[in-house]
Amino acid sequence: MDSHNSLSTITLVLFVLFLSNNLSNAQLSSSFYDGTCPNALATIRTSIRQSISRESRMAASLIRLHFHDCFVQGCDASILLEDTSSFTGEQNAFPNRNSARGYQVIEAAKSAVENVCPGVVSCADVLAVAARDASAYVGGPSWTVKLGRRDSTTASQSEANSDLPRFTDDLPTLISTFDRKGLNARDMVALSGAHTLGQAQCFTFRERIYSNGTNIDAGFASTRRRRCPAANNDGDSNLAPLDLVTPNSFDNNYYRNLIQRRGLLHSDQVLFSGGSTNSIVSEYSSNPSRFSSDFAAAMVKMGDIRPLTGQDGVIRRICSALN
Repeated sequence: MDSHNSLSTITLVLFVLFLSNNLSNAQLSSSFYDGTCPNALATIRTSIRQSISRESRMAASLIRLHFHDCFVQGCDASILLEDTSSFTGEQNAFPNRNSARGYQVIEAAKSAVENVCPGVVSCADVLAVAARDASAYVGGPSWTVKLGRRDSTTASQSEANSDLPRFTDDLPTLISTFDRKGLNARDMVALSGAHTLGQAQCFTFRERIYSNGTNIDAGFASTRRRRCPAANNDGDSNLAPLDLVTPNSFDNNYYRNLIQRRGLLHSDQVLFSGGSTNSIVSEYSSNPSRFSSDFAAAMVKMGDIRPLTGQDGVIRRICSALN
């Protein structure tokens, strides 16, 4: 009898622990706003499509903005908070300064939702939905976005500087950076495929294209040098597409480029440089549907990083400022 009671107690304790560990994710639901703001997703989608139709590059920027949000304090819209005389945000952290963009697009989508349902939908959820809608609009995968995140009242420039990947990172560093966020190597390689879109500034790839290394195609390096002078501070902000072939379409050419040693950033090419992720790159280069499904799954997984739910956090009325 005593052993039976002990077993029942242990089972109950384990069940309670399981519930508590999964509470935050359980509170995220794709139907979260069905009763309180049923037109939220359609309103966001319309606003995001309008923005990307005006500037195709914005699709990449919105996906990246969601990524840079989730890797710092979790997916809490902290990246959207602007600096003030009494508040230091994340926008001027090294990986974001003069680089992260799309803030005004999220603000416009949030404003549109506020007109429909004031004080209901969080900026964090607007950003998560915007990333999905951006991908779908340029031919990439779509996925079901779990909702119910709330917005932070804090930001961390120091965490942005320490936790976001750098364009100079080697493969072990990238793997460990993503692992700290609960994302494995396959997730990392799939999410890196977002570099099928967008552009990078000269200073981020200058060293690579002038290195004369064995891991860069000579013709590709020569092409990229035309708009990226060798001297520091000369043309630093000049842009080049991350995917030379189809820079405005979401496809698997990014991985084909890596196999041909035409990755623009050092942190791109290390994914196919004789290391543990070579096989994943090869798989995605020949199987676009597998890449699409893995990318979608990794985006959902990333969206689950440390969300504020329930009574934690707030619903910011303006994404760039505290209430």
